[in-house]
Amino acid sequence: MSTPILPRIPAMNELLAKGEQLGLATHGREALRLVISAQLDGFRRACLAGQQRALDDSFWAQVEASLEVVAAMEMGPALNGTGVVMHTNLGRAPWAAEAVAAAAAVATYGVVEIDRESGERGRRDRTVSRLLGELCGTEAGLPLNNNAAAVLLMLSALARGRKVVVARNELIEIGGSYRMHEVIAAAGAEMIEVGTTNRVHLDDYVQALNDPQVACVLRAHPSNFEIKGFTSVVDMAELAQLCHQHVVPLCYDLGSGVINGAELTGVKGEPTIATALKDGCDLVSFSGDKLLGGPQAGLVVGAQALIEKLRRDMLTRCLRLDKTMLAGLEATLRLHALGEDAACQRIPVLRMLALTADELKARAEELLPQWQQLYPDYQVELVACEGRVGSGASPLTPLPGWGLALSSKDCSAEQLALELRQQEPPIFARIQDAKVVIDVRTLY
Repeated sequence: MSTPILPRIPAMNELLAKGEQLGLATHGREALRLVISAQLDGFRRACLAGQQRALDDSFWAQVEASLEVVAAMEMGPALNGTGVVMHTNLGRAPWAAEAVAAAAAVATYGVVEIDRESGERGRRDRTVSRLLGELCGTEAGLPLNNNAAAVLLMLSALARGRKVVVARNELIEIGGSYRMHEVIAAAGAEMIEVGTTNRVHLDDYVQALNDPQVACVLRAHPSNFEIKGFTSVVDMAELAQLCHQHVVPLCYDLGSGVINGAELTGVKGEPTIATALKDGCDLVSFSGDKLLGGPQAGLVVGAQALIEKLRRDMLTRCLRLDKTMLAGLEATLRLHALGEDAACQRIPVLRMLALTADELKARAEELLPQWQQLYPDYQVELVACEGRVGSGASPLTPLPGWGLALSSKDCSAEQLALELRQQEPPIFARIQDAKVVIDVRTLY
């Protein structure tokens, strides 16, 4: 009888216990788990190649060697107790388990840019582009490395050397001094501003489109602010009709991008991809690591002819995604393809946004005695709090929830917050009423 290629691999809890017995948990149980998981991937590949077939001393020597690198890493896992679901400084959307596994699976060699049938070179984004089109109900899609890149590419491919029409109330600036007028200039296009800061009318666009040098109209969702009072904006469907009369494409920088979960708290009111396309937008761009709940990416969907024009632009290769991001994105899109209920249960961002205040209070009550035991020198109590969606989505919409408040007579809230950040893994929280508050919504 032939020896099985893959021997029995113990459960992770057994392996962690073994690692602890060997004194390998000095950097924390989570670090040990991550290293064991990575080494198991290598172990399986070795077995399939006819090499190592036992979790022997050499396996644990590899775990120990890897831990030395992991311990020195400045970029590592963290616990998010801030209540900001898509916290930009903590990496925005946490990936679904399926996305993590998919990215890890291709981190060495993977079927990335090769056709299995012919063995010839293929197109690396073929599957993701198809899934984007199917999910968004449009002709085609194109993945890039972030939404800023997607907007830059749209303007470069469509309007380099020509003009772009944009409303003054949409000349947005987002984090990192990313300003829309500078993006237009970087794309080699000239900007035509229409309307005023608070009011834009259809006739403003009519006058601008009389210029034969206009190559496209750009709409940008002002996701991180709101203008209220004496305001007006042009209906998207009316603007699309006007653009089509002038045979000028209408491009929409949507920002967060909603496929599933449109009725969740903090998402309701955000424009959806489906609505933008239904209204007549020719190209819509959005982020992969916001309300889609996946890896950092900029995604463009729309008319096949325009997508192909973008694909042929020399910037496309400069802005393409690497294999791990593509794999994580494909897994995330496949979760969305399972439908609303599955997506909201299995994609962490949507699952966190779906939690009710009662569910969060029950979670906080369950965690309270554990945290009191972990931090006997501090006072730990239950507290109501408010989180945020984050990353520019629904900036004025609070997320009512519950958390744990830590305080001490011997040190300030700032000092206590610093101590939490210096743990392994670090815990990031916020200060509220001179106490450190851990919002349990985002303790993922």
